[in-house]
Amino acid sequence: KVEEVLTDGRRIITFRNGTKKEISADKRMTTINFFNGDVKKIMPDQSMIYYYADAQTTHTVYPDGLEVLQFPNNQIEKHYPDGTQEIVFPDHTVKCLYSDGFKETFFPDGTIVKVEKNGDKTVVFSNGQKEVQTAQFKRREYPDGTVKTVYCSGRQETKYSTGRVRIKDKEGNVILDNK
Repeated sequence: KVEEVLTDGRRIITFRNGTKKEISADKRMTTINFFNGDVKKIMPDQSMIYYYADAQTTHTVYPDGLEVLQFPNNQIEKHYPDGTQEIVFPDHTVKCLYSDGFKETFFPDGTIVKVEKNGDKTVVFSNGQKEVQTAQFKRREYPDGTVKTVYCSGRQETKYSTGRVRIKDKEGNVILDNK
């Protein structure tokens, strides 16, 4: 290796394979330019920024344990010390994955999808409708108060805001309709 000390106090170490390590005069910042194009920077606050040249991806690790990955398609992932992950997609959809298995996705149109650890899913649409999906049933709630439930057996039950109840069997035949 070859070591140079510049007049401004910076040190540059060049290794045989072409990797260069630059240390600032105050020794608070280090930049390593690897032979493959990768770049690693250790900042004065001890955060570390690593740029993967082939993948064109930046991985930043902060002193508090937060890790942020930035991809060339503008996707950004944040990995928190508690195990939570937040992914911001290029279309501005945001997906949050929590360490307890709960997931939330926020879509640009205002739709929110929540998935429980057991797989139960709740979708809140921007038009005010809400859908709950479980292993036993799928239920849609409308802004006017109407609730339609389809059970895993195929039976359908619709409760209207007027109080009317209509039940259909799995073939779609009306078996109850109290108008």
